[in-house]
Amino acid sequence: MKDNYFIDTNIFVYSFDLEDTIKREKAREIVKSALIDGRGFISIQVIQEFYNVATRKFKTPMNVLAAKEYLEKVFRQLNVYYPGFEFISTGLDISATTKYSFYDSLIISAAINSNCAVLVTEDMQHGQKIQGLTIENPFL
Repeated sequence: MKDNYFIDTNIFVYSFDLEDTIKREKAREIVKSALIDGRGFISIQVIQEFYNVATRKFKTPMNVLAAKEYLEKVFRQLNVYYPGFEFISTGLDISATTKYSFYDSLIISAAINSNCAVLVTEDMQHGQKIQGLTIENPFL
């Protein structure tokens, strides 16, 4: 279904930002919409990255049980892409042709392999199209 969208880790991180209220509210709106409309996708990588940031890099880090609760309430309710070898192969091709890092390329690959039309992220080039996927920065 091409109206699906993939949500990058930074959106979830911004939903906890205590300093940038505009980004926090926009990020929360994106997450809430994904929980309601059922079209939001993430990957295992997004879950792992969020957990790492939340428990180590937040101004007040989450403890393990608080992080687990958030994972259960939010990430478990979203569509999760589970990678196979095609995911790695596509990611390497993307990295070779775009010069994105290996890990950013894996996010793009997961979005493509999830049949998403849009990748919602702040970390990549807004408006860029890669194999039918459009990168959108929601904070512009």
